[in-house]
Amino acid sequence: MAAKDYYNILGVSRSASDEEIKKAYRKLAMQHHPDRNPGDKEAEQKFKDASEAYAVLSDKAKRNQYDQYGTVEGMDQGGFGQGSPFGQGGFGGFGDIFGDIFGEFFEGGQRGGQRGRQARRGSDLQYNMEISLEQAANGFDTEVTIPRHDSCGACGGLGAKSSKDVEVCSACQGSGQQRIQQGFFQVASTCGRCRGTGRIIKEYCHKCRGDGRVREQHRLKVTIPAGVDTGSRLKLAGEGEEGTNGGPRGDLYIAIMVQPHKFFERDGANLYCEVPISLGQAALGSSIKVPTLSGKVELKVPPGTQNAAQFRLKGKGVTSLRGGKGDQYVRVVVEVPSNLTNRQKELLQEFEEEERKSKKSNYPNINKFLDKVKEMFA
Repeated sequence: MAAKDYYNILGVSRSASDEEIKKAYRKLAMQHHPDRNPGDKEAEQKFKDASEAYAVLSDKAKRNQYDQYGTVEGMDQGGFGQGSPFGQGGFGGFGDIFGDIFGEFFEGGQRGGQRGRQARRGSDLQYNMEISLEQAANGFDTEVTIPRHDSCGACGGLGAKSSKDVEVCSACQGSGQQRIQQGFFQVASTCGRCRGTGRIIKEYCHKCRGDGRVREQHRLKVTIPAGVDTGSRLKLAGEGEEGTNGGPRGDLYIAIMVQPHKFFERDGANLYCEVPISLGQAALGSSIKVPTLSGKVELKVPPGTQNAAQFRLKGKGVTSLRGGKGDQYVRVVVEVPSNLTNRQKELLQEFEEEERKSKKSNYPNINKFLDKVKEMFA
């Protein structure tokens, strides 16, 4: 029987690099694996051939021998012989090959045990903080109390009474995982005896009871920057839960909710408010006091101001997180007087008489409305 052309089987050139050979084998093995092609003898044979080719070409010494003599000592024409994963020898050397190639796809394999006690990052925490509009606009410093897990001070995070009370788990030999062979695969699962820690504690720490962490109230100084709004989240790196097995801490997030204000409405960095003025102030003009977040300011209302007119107070809004400051917009509401005295009524009647006599109307909007009505019924 002629010797097999391993390069042709994998579809690579004789000068192919180790990475190219590995990539080609991975593709063929995934394509022709018996678990994906049940009962397909042709696919099974292609899988065997690809595995045999990779076993030779991935080994430097075997590849040199094959390149020189066209064969490799110990390999027969039927494939792997007694060491074949398909023969009496079970997995044999093939487990190392397949685990190396597909280790990232299957938890376990030959790499699973090496992971052992994984350091795990601590959980992130969130603290919900309710603040006033004034606090959001100006920023402030405060302190918060966070319940979180910290390293146990009594045992230094060991979880045991002393280092003498910790021994390597005999079931997994300290790896934290147990390997189970299933068909062509070797699957790793968390060790049931030590629960993946790789160690057994004979006598627990009296304070943390073996966890290595204790829940405590942690006080923390926090700076809330000017410009935050409802929905803002501030990240404090490394202020979350303590990690396990030497893992880093998680982060703490401060979630902001700004309380509704009795006078202002906010839209981004701008503020909006309404200020009532009298009929006389609107008609004759006036100077009124308007509240802002930084105190009262004077606003000049020009003569003939209409109801719902809006005025801008530049820079009297909220500081933006991106820099700069918003504006405050004041909407005036002209209030019609109620419960007039007899004299006030007389004065208004005189005013209306003068308006009728005047050739120039003081009510342009009323005149526009009357003109439109006339057009409708013309």
